[in-house]
Amino acid sequence: MSAAAPQFSPPIDRHAWLMLGGAFATFGLGACMLHAYSVFLLAFIAEFGWTRGEASIAYSVSQFVTGIGAPVVGLLVDRIGTRRLVLMGVALLGLGLAGSARADALWQIVLLYGVVMTMGVNCLGMVAFAPLLTRLFVRRRGMAFAVVQGANGFGRAISTPLAQLAVSLLSWRAAYLMQAAVIAALIVPIGLIFRGADRVARGGASGGAAAGPGRQWTLREAIVTLRFWLLFTVYLCTGLGSFFVSLHQLAFAVDMGFDPLYAAFVLGVGALLSTPGVILTGTLSDIVGREVAGASTYGISILGVACALFISGPGDHVLLWLHACLFGVTWGARGPTITAKTADLFPGGNLGAILGVITIGSGLGAAIGSWGAGVIFDLSGSYRLAFILSIVSYMIGAVAFWSLRRPVVERGA
Repeated sequence: MSAAAPQFSPPIDRHAWLMLGGAFATFGLGACMLHAYSVFLLAFIAEFGWTRGEASIAYSVSQFVTGIGAPVVGLLVDRIGTRRLVLMGVALLGLGLAGSARADALWQIVLLYGVVMTMGVNCLGMVAFAPLLTRLFVRRRGMAFAVVQGANGFGRAISTPLAQLAVSLLSWRAAYLMQAAVIAALIVPIGLIFRGADRVARGGASGGAAAGPGRQWTLREAIVTLRFWLLFTVYLCTGLGSFFVSLHQLAFAVDMGFDPLYAAFVLGVGALLSTPGVILTGTLSDIVGREVAGASTYGISILGVACALFISGPGDHVLLWLHACLFGVTWGARGPTITAKTADLFPGGNLGAILGVITIGSGLGAAIGSWGAGVIFDLSGSYRLAFILSIVSYMIGAVAFWSLRRPVVERGA
């Protein structure tokens, strides 16, 4: 690793920080549009009379598409480069938003939000940026991934209160049109930011540094290892733990008697904490180790979900704030740590494809969790069981990730 340091000249450094800032802004933009669905869910129920389970289908499909689409994104970024992939994603996201404003049936929301918008956001996510950041930030990989992943929480934090305000003042259709207009206005600036990304990906100084000596893993080699499937399990359980709760947080708070705008504000503040939480966790993972940093976030998330279990009415403001802040500060915090661990274990030019396949686990977990929580509420009238399943999932994920603390000796490695 030390031999690679001289290859980072000052111009490359400045370029690297520009790319990192652009990745943060682009990822945050996509996350903002996607996470606003928790607000639109209540609007759909009010206008169309859908059940919680029905209204959750589009979000569940979205998370499933996120998972199965990740390998496609990984393969594309390895072949066509970050800039083209990002521009394609922005175009798909804008198309899905504009179309959603005219939707009047469940299948249309499922198609436009669950497929079109989600694939657009997939092209703006961590899988799309991981190969580029791996080449630009060799020794500070955890920090770089953490900064970009922090955009997820930032987007989630501002999406809920802003979307709730837009829907309350105007309508959900007008809110979708406003989002589409924002996307259209940002296409050119985004394209300019990543103008030099493909040159780096083709093997500039940073690219050579990132590759370095040692084994260059292929997807076929990685997929037969134990550590690959341990990482898959970590992604699966993290998705389950997070999405048994996240989509239905606002609906849960409103059910408990809290004012919708107040609840959206509290949850938004909690989500905003994820940006420093993610950056701190990813940076610490470079210092204390990936497993120690990751395991601590699971414990904090479990405490946050436990606080929600004890909320019984609109007077439990402290519990709502504790839930929002503890759950929010660790939202996405495991992402950069797990991504950095994947890059540590499976270096080489096929990282995008390898990370994409592993990320299927996250999509499956998120799809099952978000839809399952809605069905559980429809059947029982409560989110209690969903929150308990969230805690159990986090526990299993923590054990699986901690088991990666010792190197696994693979045959033929």
